[in-house]
Amino acid sequence: MCDARFQSATDRQRHMRTHTGEKPYQCTQCGARFTQRVNLQRHMRTHTGEKPFRCTQCDARFTQSYDLQKHMRTHTGEKPWLCSQCDARFTLAFYLQTHMRTHTGEKPYQCTRCDAKFAQAQHLKRHMRMHTGKKPYHCKQCDVKFADSSTLSKHIKSQHSQQ
Repeated sequence: MCDARFQSATDRQRHMRTHTGEKPYQCTQCGARFTQRVNLQRHMRTHTGEKPFRCTQCDARFTQSYDLQKHMRTHTGEKPWLCSQCDARFTLAFYLQTHMRTHTGEKPYQCTRCDAKFAQAQHLKRHMRMHTGKKPYHCKQCDVKFADSSTLSKHIKSQHSQQ
């Protein structure tokens, strides 16, 4: 089916599932299916709440080692993802991918109600509030509501600071 080569028959069999779509490992709790046993074991932590990966710097715990690895960057300051167009650095590949849209001009998120397009999903979500009228951010001091968290912050600074 492809040119992939393997050290063992087990590895080849595991790879073949990517072609066949076979998912022999099933969660007994929710029925989710997986191609590999290790993925089922990782998934089971969503049901048990087990978080075996512990940060040595703080009390944070994680279900996956990769999440701990990402978290550790908050302590080390490491930013391994480097933009090829400018000096920006990022802790996650996803952040770099999103940043690259500032250079390419790509705007993959389109409003379904008007012609507006956005580089980030959260910007589209904020824009949609203009159409729906939703205002999920409210001032706890005077209960005025806002569609945007930054507008709430400006309100608090201008109306409630120094009181």
